[in-house]
Amino acid sequence: MNFAELINDYIEHLEVERGRSQKTAENYRRYLKRFLEIAGEITKKGAKLQPSDITLELVRKFRLQLNREETANGENLAIITQSYFLIALRGFLKYLAQREIESLDPSLIELPHVVRKQVTFLHYDEVEEILSQIPTDTQSGLRDRAIIELLYSGGLRVSEIVKLNRDSINFERLEFMVRGKGSKDRPIFISKAAAERIQEYLETRTDNLVPLFLSNSRCQKPDTSGNFRRLTARSIERIVSKYAKLAGITKHVSPHTLRHSFATDLLMNGADLRSVQALLGHADISTTQIYTHVTDQHLKEVHERFHTDTD
Repeated sequence: MNFAELINDYIEHLEVERGRSQKTAENYRRYLKRFLEIAGEITKKGAKLQPSDITLELVRKFRLQLNREETANGENLAIITQSYFLIALRGFLKYLAQREIESLDPSLIELPHVVRKQVTFLHYDEVEEILSQIPTDTQSGLRDRAIIELLYSGGLRVSEIVKLNRDSINFERLEFMVRGKGSKDRPIFISKAAAERIQEYLETRTDNLVPLFLSNSRCQKPDTSGNFRRLTARSIERIVSKYAKLAGITKHVSPHTLRHSFATDLLMNGADLRSVQALLGHADISTTQIYTHVTDQHLKEVHERFHTDTD
């Protein structure tokens, strides 16, 4: 079995046995195909490259090549992007080890240190200002307000809100389930105000289409499910950005900013990090720790309250 066939087997393994999404699996395929291309050029073996040809020196040269590559915009690949290639390669090597195929020990691959950018979030009054810009005398306005209320109230990813259907939400219990990254289910809890905004929007609908949020475009070919009218992630991004600009907010605001704001608000009001991790659906607590900027203010308050100043 050649290298390309092993990659195909690994991608199928990710989807079937590891439960990874098709999108994730295809990203891994793309990263590994690029590794195969570069490694084939470096070793001059091309398509004849074998798993046993992978050495630390080959990986070092591959990383050097990645570091020198430029995007379509003429910029170098971001460190985080370079990490994705290595994560995919390390996973592939683990798969080879499980099949007892000779190759490089996956534990020898070290990922580059990634300095995460500080997250951007909105204070409650800024969210209120955004909401105040949305007209409530039109169906589109009611839809847009419901979307932003739901993003802030539930901390959803934009990909999760796109998939919601009209029967997804339990309006009596003010909760529902979503399937997030890694096909993991988690509960979403929303405020009474968010539920009311969604119901107000649904009351204006005269259709029987399945999606919770519909686009205004009617030019696509219809189907029985109504997915031809389902609002896209890009459309939701434009909606959020539009009203943020109308509110005079100069920082970049996206649906993910509202997710950050949801987490920040919880922590500032006393929620513990583990609970916020569960509500966000983070697999690793280290991901949730990007919100430690919230505790900085608390530390400052402790310092000002308890530290003795010198004259």
